[in-house]
Amino acid sequence: MHRREFLRLGLAGLANLTLPELLAQRARAGTSAAGDRTAVIVVWLQGGASHLETYDPKPDAPAEIRGPFGSIATKAKGVRLSELLPGHAAVADRFAIVRSLAHSGFCHQQGNQQMFTGHPELVLKLKPEHPDMFCIANRLRSDPTRSLPAYVGVNPIPYLGGAYLGPASEPFAVYGDPNTPSFSVSEIGIRDAGELRRLDRRMKLAASFDQMRSTLDDRLERESFDAFQHQAYTMLAGPAARRAFDIESEDPRLRDRYGRNTWGQRCLLARRLVEAGVDLVTTSLDGPLCGRVGNWDDHAVNHHVFDAMKARCRYFDQAVSALIEDIHNRGLDRRVLVVVTGEFGRTPRISYAKDSASGVMQPGRDHWPRAVSLIVSGGGVQGGQVIGATDRHGADVTQRRVGVRDLMATIYQHLGIDAARLTLKDRTGRPVPVLPEGRAIPELVAQGPRTPARQTRTG
Repeated sequence: MHRREFLRLGLAGLANLTLPELLAQRARAGTSAAGDRTAVIVVWLQGGASHLETYDPKPDAPAEIRGPFGSIATKAKGVRLSELLPGHAAVADRFAIVRSLAHSGFCHQQGNQQMFTGHPELVLKLKPEHPDMFCIANRLRSDPTRSLPAYVGVNPIPYLGGAYLGPASEPFAVYGDPNTPSFSVSEIGIRDAGELRRLDRRMKLAASFDQMRSTLDDRLERESFDAFQHQAYTMLAGPAARRAFDIESEDPRLRDRYGRNTWGQRCLLARRLVEAGVDLVTTSLDGPLCGRVGNWDDHAVNHHVFDAMKARCRYFDQAVSALIEDIHNRGLDRRVLVVVTGEFGRTPRISYAKDSASGVMQPGRDHWPRAVSLIVSGGGVQGGQVIGATDRHGADVTQRRVGVRDLMATIYQHLGIDAARLTLKDRTGRPVPVLPEGRAIPELVAQGPRTPARQTRTG
């Protein structure tokens, strides 16, 4: 059951796990205040975008490597990007490029899970054996007094999850297309007076249920449950969540700047959420705009890789460059860190196979975790820089290899979480280090002091 469905059900199913219980479980697991309320947006390219057609072009490589696209100069001196990304080029002084991340996850589940759990995760599983970093940060940052969830997945990243932290740590999931006039998160911000009266009656009925009260151990837990019940009511009936998700209230000119399409409006919604006070927002850019198979997995049997990249990059380029520009223009660029990546890059050498639908022979690129390119903006990061390098074919890292735990340490540090000293207990009660190794990437750490968020250390 998705988090939005818990909200839709609200307090109706008191014999089962309701939103107040979910919030109470989250708090009993360990909570903290969030310091200066730094936030993170992850824009996820499910399937693995080609680094050669985006952030690490190789225009001087042989034809069987480089493909048909050239590179273009950018606003950052000496930095070149694929010609498919002119919007990125115009704001390149506002983001840093990492061209040297590498890991061992050769398939999508492994890639997603390695990127954000920091564990090998070598077996193909729909959910990881260890909680991903967003679930962990959500557990540490959740606060029963807030009127918005700490973690929202706008079309959440697949293959991640709370593992032994349980589903209470997972995101409030928002599906649907925010570009459609009818888009709404109908389970929050109830407007109808009749619905509000029914919700009030449910609240009063909840208070009278001895069976529910008997499950609470002591007075403190009973008082906490009342607080979480109040938070559930606030999210269901209060205006804060409704305003945050009301994308129709945005300036139409800004909506146009992001692009009047699914990806553009997902990125705009992500910005609205962090500005409203959500700490963690992930959004996956997949679906019909990606082409026939709905993601960036450009095997030759799925897509003609170059036709697909040319078609989708105009939406991707507009949405991401608008997000970066908007974060900076609104003065959110120290508080909010934006990370744009997929689970791996693509093979340097172009492969050929018949399209599985049409039977036409066409070019593709396959999975390649040995070289992953990503960009990072905001969070006080100095833009216009490039970290690391790959060889002339984009096959292997030649400078400044970055591991997934280094990326995670960077994000944790931005959130004020000392992950290196944090342990969690797994299902057997065994303490598991959250980040046993890995160091924040120095170039991606904000210059100047930042007050760390308080946290609860478990273990």
